[in-house]
Amino acid sequence: MMKCKRFGDTVAVRLNRGEDIVSSIQTLSKKEGIKLATVSAIGAVDNVTFGLYDIEKREYKENRISKPLEIVSFCGNTTLKDGEPFLHLHASFADSDGNVFGGHLNEARVSATCEIFIKLIYGSIDRKSDDETGLYIFDI
Repeated sequence: MMKCKRFGDTVAVRLNRGEDIVSSIQTLSKKEGIKLATVSAIGAVDNVTFGLYDIEKREYKENRISKPLEIVSFCGNTTLKDGEPFLHLHASFADSDGNVFGGHLNEARVSATCEIFIKLIYGSIDRKSDDETGLYIFDI
């Protein structure tokens, strides 16, 4: 079960084995009313889905890896889309041979633990659909 503690404008989160990183951040953002924040994390996973957006096809090429991986980089943000938390996360993962994989993060199941910091930014940014790319971009 996810554990979290707030320190001023920062929320520290610990996820345990079997929890999904993306859905956990989404749930916490909704519960805590987080409208705008940056996100960083470290930890270990054993099942991830990530991808690269193909602008021409307007779809993500999805990659799935099911093996022990260490999170070597994890950054992103949470904003709002239609009044709901909207996550934009990127991550890189390394296997036991030092091979690194990464991209836009869709799912990541924790294999040991995951330590997350959510740095709140006072204000809010909505997302809007961009006709040129097909993505939901900052509406600023």
